[in-house]
Amino acid sequence: MPLIRLLLRFYNLYLSPERDFARRVRDLVGFTPARLSIFRLAFAHKSNQRVDRSTGQHSANNNERLEYLGDAVLGTIVAEYLFKKYPDADEGFLTKMRSRIVKRKSLNAIGDQMGLDVFLTELNRVRLSSSMLGNAVEALCGAVYLERGYEGTKRFVIRRMLRPYIDVHTLETTDDNFKSQLLEFCQKNGKSVAYQLVEKFKRDRRDRFRVAVVVGGERVAEADDFNKKAAEQLASRRALTLLGAVDAAALPPEPKPKARPKAERKVKPERKSRKKPAAAATPAEAPRATAPEHETPTRRERAAQPADERPRRRATGLSRTLYHAARTAAV
Repeated sequence: MPLIRLLLRFYNLYLSPERDFARRVRDLVGFTPARLSIFRLAFAHKSNQRVDRSTGQHSANNNERLEYLGDAVLGTIVAEYLFKKYPDADEGFLTKMRSRIVKRKSLNAIGDQMGLDVFLTELNRVRLSSSMLGNAVEALCGAVYLERGYEGTKRFVIRRMLRPYIDVHTLETTDDNFKSQLLEFCQKNGKSVAYQLVEKFKRDRRDRFRVAVVVGGERVAEADDFNKKAAEQLASRRALTLLGAVDAAALPPEPKPKARPKAERKVKPERKSRKKPAAAATPAEAPRATAPEHETPTRRERAAQPADERPRRRATGLSRTLYHAARTAAV
């Protein structure tokens, strides 16, 4: 089995038609994979797949299953890493630190710094979003786990994700989980907190969610975002400032939604007429005189005219037959 894996890695790196992809994956994860299909699947988004009409679901040829596996493996590795790094820390501190590392915003930033957007853009025909980066990070961890096992995945996560892109000491003093802060504030003051979906609408052809936070049965703040969890975080932040739990000046500015630039109105070019332009009249050419229209005389006018001046009527089929019969009889 190890010999077969070694041969497959050699083939993928030097002889396979996908050797360019294999070399790029090697630069990303630190080794040449024996099964390239798993890593290609890690970057396949479900929006590329057709929906089965019978079940209403996407096919399994996307990275959702790898994302599920990588989420569990990544959480376990981060928990073990923090457990060994902080031997004297309590359970609450370790839980907060783990949630700050594996939350969607952190994984999106890691995926962007790792350059996963290049893989996603090349292997998908959809518009790239920030959430796709975090999903690809988890799916990549799942692919590495299937290829190298737990120990190999732990080395990959620690050496190529946590140490280069995560500043653990900064995370110790930074808490941007406004939902947990609001929950702690409400528990101290004996108030309940809940979130309500106010509206779901379209913007830039994507679903956008408007969420309201209700504290003690009273709606305090609202916010909207393309992600429901992000909208809840923003609404919790506004609620904390309105309730006086945090100082608004000490917080970083709220992320502003990027306005989609208006498309300039395209001016349609004038269509060239297919008709040939009329030639100018030359002096030699004299204008043609139009003949006056011939008015058909009435029956009374024809009777008043002399017989030799009356216009001859064109013989009809019956009169012509009688004329020829009379002429034949005369002969």
